[in-house]
Amino acid sequence: MRPTRILIALLFIVECAAAQTVNQLPFASQGNMIELAVANGSAIAATSVKVSVQNPPAWLEFSQREQIIGEVAAGEEQLAAFTFSVDKSAPVGQEQTLSFTISNSRGESWKKEIRVAVTAPETFELFQNYPNPFNPTTVIGYQLPVDSRVSLKVYNLLGQEVRTLVDGDRKAGFHQETFDARTLASGVYVYQLNTGSFSALKRLVLLK
Repeated sequence: MRPTRILIALLFIVECAAAQTVNQLPFASQGNMIELAVANGSAIAATSVKVSVQNPPAWLEFSQREQIIGEVAAGEEQLAAFTFSVDKSAPVGQEQTLSFTISNSRGESWKKEIRVAVTAPETFELFQNYPNPFNPTTVIGYQLPVDSRVSLKVYNLLGQEVRTLVDGDRKAGFHQETFDARTLASGVYVYQLNTGSFSALKRLVLLK
């Protein structure tokens, strides 16, 4: 998915009371940017202006959480840009609030909140388990572009089912399941994902 760019205006003293737009963030993406236009509406220059991200969710990773703007002259504005990535573990379609604080050398401070939501992945995908080879547990990940009825099963090389990991409804987004094979013999197994409209299989190796 393409990265996103969000431009938000932050005005000293002036509070924005209008309803906020929900900004869409691409699933599992890097190089996204939030640009905050810090505008000084007063008649006095603002110095040592600091813009900070406050307690972002764990699935948002910012390259830096704080920026210092040397000076914002009266009636002018400066940009504070924050680059970030969206982890694939992010909840899809759920609104989240990002908070930013702006402060200056006079001890004044302001707060701005923006609403974001992560879009669904564009395709179905079944990922290779990790670790692989493994003993006795491994993790299998998969992603869904829409809410789906999911079947995830493990078979031996004779085609016999040895374990059902998922048999039910799952939301769009990234999911992972743990396969505990401590009761099985060493060897090569196959795991298969079925959603009705999508099917994929991969091999895993159990070494004891």
